[in-house]
Amino acid sequence: MEIRNDAETSSYMSLFAAVSYGIASMAMVFINKAVLMQYAHSMTLLTLQQLATTMLIHFGRSMGYTKARGVDVTTAKRLLPVSIFYNANVAFALASLKGVNIPMYIAIKRLTPLAVLIAGFFYGKGRPTMQVTLSVVMTAAGVLIAALGDFSFDLFGYSMAFISVFFQTMYLVLVERSGAEDGLTSLEIMFYNSFLSLPFLMFLIIATGEFPNSLSILLAKSYSFPFLVILVLSLVMGIVLNYTMFLCTIVNSALTTTIVGVLKGVGSTTLGFVLLGGVQVHALNVTGLVINTAGGVWYSYAKYQQRRSKTVKQITDLEAHRK
Repeated sequence: MEIRNDAETSSYMSLFAAVSYGIASMAMVFINKAVLMQYAHSMTLLTLQQLATTMLIHFGRSMGYTKARGVDVTTAKRLLPVSIFYNANVAFALASLKGVNIPMYIAIKRLTPLAVLIAGFFYGKGRPTMQVTLSVVMTAAGVLIAALGDFSFDLFGYSMAFISVFFQTMYLVLVERSGAEDGLTSLEIMFYNSFLSLPFLMFLIIATGEFPNSLSILLAKSYSFPFLVILVLSLVMGIVLNYTMFLCTIVNSALTTTIVGVLKGVGSTTLGFVLLGGVQVHALNVTGLVINTAGGVWYSYAKYQQRRSKTVKQITDLEAHRK
């Protein structure tokens, strides 16, 4: 009985983490797109999001609201690659949103499971099942078909999105492994990630020439109340998204996090056709997006079945051992 109760509690926590990440992730795409339509300096926006996260966790710990441990040099060194890959992922994703419409952006990001599976194969996770393989191929085929019918095709934006997929894959795998090895909470990993990213981001916005011009433009636009609301929402949701993403990856796995990303993309793709300027519809583009979405749903179902079978087998083995 205790085994089953523990399994149910774990399942509820896994579900909460997955749903929270899905909602935060979907909202963040539209909020970032809305900000970038008025403020094109994506690197400065990312720097502000990471700065807000660092300050919030630091003051929360100082005032006793969180039990997160202080900075440890050894842990910081281990998590440095996580921070680098995470910020590279977000930086390229934000850059792609400036030129790619939301449905196509989500379709390209659905290629992340393919990249995660390939990465997992190389570090010893084994070969995927036939269903998983076919669903991933279907998802990739949908992206190619949709791109052929994309009236707003932007080579730079597409390139940024594909590079973002690569860095997101590396980041997810590293988060899963670092959380298991170091025993850190999602809040602690989030603090290290934000704190370690600040020097790199500051260097980049200065080296690329964004700063100080981007700050001057931001101050000028802050007099607009609607823009200020969207900006604050972006900073708050950046914190929420970071926390739920780390929580989902630690409580579940890197693969589960990508599955949630695929499923939330169904709603985001639909809304993306009508919100924030919408998309010029082409039959080929719509067909590709439908195939891409169907592949994503099929992939998620295949992984769910695989995980469920594994959980049932573990419970059965444990009960048999106790007898």
